[in-house]
Amino acid sequence: MSFVLSEFRLAVVQLQVTSVKADNLNRARRLVKEAAGQGSKVVLLPECFNSPYGTSFFSAYAERIPGESTQVLSEAAKENKVYLVGGSIPEEDGGGKLYNSCTVFGPDGELILKHRKIHLFDIDVPGKVSFQESETLSPGSSLSMFETPFCKVGVGICYDMRFAELAQLYSRRGCQLLVYPGAFNMTTGPAHWELLQRGRALDNQVYVATASPARDETSSYVAWGHSTVVNPWGEVIAKAGTEEAVIYADIDLQYLADIRQQIPITAQRRDDLYAVTCVQEGSS
Repeated sequence: MSFVLSEFRLAVVQLQVTSVKADNLNRARRLVKEAAGQGSKVVLLPECFNSPYGTSFFSAYAERIPGESTQVLSEAAKENKVYLVGGSIPEEDGGGKLYNSCTVFGPDGELILKHRKIHLFDIDVPGKVSFQESETLSPGSSLSMFETPFCKVGVGICYDMRFAELAQLYSRRGCQLLVYPGAFNMTTGPAHWELLQRGRALDNQVYVATASPARDETSSYVAWGHSTVVNPWGEVIAKAGTEEAVIYADIDLQYLADIRQQIPITAQRRDDLYAVTCVQEGSS
């Protein structure tokens, strides 16, 4: 497609998530409006923005799509004329399965895509953290990309970011911005949160943005926070602390093009020796 603008403002909302869904939705709506008021064209919310994060909460807070939470997202996108990446919510598909799902809405309030988390967070770090999303959730099975007048965007959720192949596929298919609503914890967060984002951005010469819930020390799962935006040179250009906040980054596509010209890894790949391929074609 022909891109109209070479620069646009991205806002990342680090939301303070509580056990009261209505409060979470109202707060998200208010912060999306605040972000739009600062000139943002794309707004990113965190993983499980409408509910506490945890296998014991997913079924209780799960909704069909469309439903209450996605209706709020649709209205917020339309009212503020933004592309709204709605973090994620626990989704119930009507057949008894639950998914960790991200919905994206355009400035007209229409649903653009639904990304179901591909890689479920099943880990066990002895003495530190153990978590099994697969106890309650089912995995998604497709790539998820959407077009804006500015650039093409690839979507993943949290643990999806650890899989370099997914980011490579998005980059090879023309994405210049990758967004990952996430909720790394107090063990994986300080060790890998920023490192993974910088790696995905540098390897693929793309912008990478992550949105975490704000930290709540009283919750059963304590999120690391530190929502971040990284540029194609691997530099952190915006970063939140641990409290609720909105951070902003100006995404400069001319700068991205310059980086790709200066270090032309795309043209220098040895496709005669190796390749990353998508087994299942199509995207959400």
